Amino acid sequence: MKKITILWVDDEIDMLTPHILFLEDKNYAVVTCKSGQEALEEIEKTRFDIVFLDENMPGLSGLETLNEIKNAEPTLPVVMITRSEEEFIMEEAIGSKIADYLIKPVNPNQILLSLKKTLDHSRLISEKTTSNYQQEFRKISMDLSMVNTWEEWADLYKKLISWELRLEEIEDSGMFEILESQKTEANNHFGKFVDKNYASWFTDQEGPVMSHTLFQQLIKPELKEQPTLLVVIDNLRYDQWISFEDALTPFYKKTKELPYYSILPTATQYARNALFSGLTPLDMEKKYPKWWKNDTDEGGKNLFEDKFLEAQLARLGLDLEWEYHKISSLKQGRNLVQNFNSQKKNDLTVIVYNFVDMLSHAKTEMDVIKELASNDKAYRSLTVSWFKNSPLLEIIQKARTLGMKLIITTDHGTINVKQPSKVIGDRETSLNLRYKTGRSLSYEAKDVLEAKEPAKIYLPNITMSSSFIFAKNDLFFAYPNNYNHYVSYYRNTYQHGGVSLEEMVIPFVVLEPR
Repeated sequence: MKKITILWVDDEIDMLTPHILFLEDKNYAVVTCKSGQEALEEIEKTRFDIVFLDENMPGLSGLETLNEIKNAEPTLPVVMITRSEEEFIMEEAIGSKIADYLIKPVNPNQILLSLKKTLDHSRLISEKTTSNYQQEFRKISMDLSMVNTWEEWADLYKKLISWELRLEEIEDSGMFEILESQKTEANNHFGKFVDKNYASWFTDQEGPVMSHTLFQQLIKPELKEQPTLLVVIDNLRYDQWISFEDALTPFYKKTKELPYYSILPTATQYARNALFSGLTPLDMEKKYPKWWKNDTDEGGKNLFEDKFLEAQLARLGLDLEWEYHKISSLKQGRNLVQNFNSQKKNDLTVIVYNFVDMLSHAKTEMDVIKELASNDKAYRSLTVSWFKNSPLLEIIQKARTLGMKLIITTDHGTINVKQPSKVIGDRETSLNLRYKTGRSLSYEAKDVLEAKEPAKIYLPNITMSSSFIFAKNDLFFAYPNNYNHYVSYYRNTYQHGGVSLEEMVIPFVVLEPR
């Protein structure tokens, strides 16, 4: 095993002999020099793993030497050592991207700790993370057979996401494969749980907050004296929210985060209309037949969200100044940024932002997006990149300057579909890959949650004999005709409408301006 080679630069290097002997005893190789100029000459002829650099030296100062080192070897870690605790020196050093900063006198163990932290950081984190997950794996496996409430499922899903994001950082493919299999197992159990309990959630006082109860139960209590910006990001999964949450930290602080459950189908026309209307799809069809459209009806399915919201606000007795905006393009987003100060007169500003939905559909249809978002990690990364450079972040920054409370939520999530499940239906059968509604559906019963009487789960009947089926886990429906082409085209794309933790357990977050 190659020794780690250290360059130690100090004009009083002879006084550090005990430290150097200590490091050599720990199997480090140490090269010493007494000035910045000597150090630069050594770096030209020898490849070092790390530099310990005294700040206060005659000739080239430590900071000047640091700048020269970074110009020559930008990735070479440098640990600054100084007697001074003056703030400007620390700021200069940190601004030059030092690896660590130590105040004299230093003892050998401090030096060793700095080496471990700087050079072994990734390995130590990887080993610790792997060890911790191995222990947690057993606990999660035991929990999977015992989880029996919607609260426990939400907690378990958040725990799986947390581990997914941690394992993602250490690039341990073996551990990641184990986690993926555990997520699949979790979704298998979750599908059975939803199959057994979903219908009761509509009448059970102890059931979860769902799409049609979200506004009354969680949003209404937040609409008090402070003007509020409600952002509904279509298709936003919990892991995507966690991934870009840090981008909001300079502007907002989180005061509440709760998971809530999307209704079935986990599709925009059902879940988002339910959110804005405060009604189930069955009740929307009965009360507002002009605004509600079933799958087989012509025309857009979400054209009346503002009308649904207006009716719900009136029903809840909320006399508010409010506006609704739907953003489906960069131009619309830019226009709202430019005119956002006009929203300061409102008690409530609602924005539906469709980018993540467009991203998931683009992944299905465009090869370049398939390459960029080939898995969940890449899909999250693409979402974060979009958010940090989007008009939406600019809108949120403007909302903060206006002192607006911020609520971020979504209508449903998505899942990366892997396995096909054959289905047969007539020409009136709906087209979604994760749910189907129609007459005389033929399918693999083990692959789906069946709703032969849609009214029991508050869904409208398209015809007297229509039923619904929802794909479980990471399955997607495929017709026998042209089966291989169809499967090849849709496999490993992001879809929604079915039963999975990714689609149903979704974020609701309240934030206050900093």
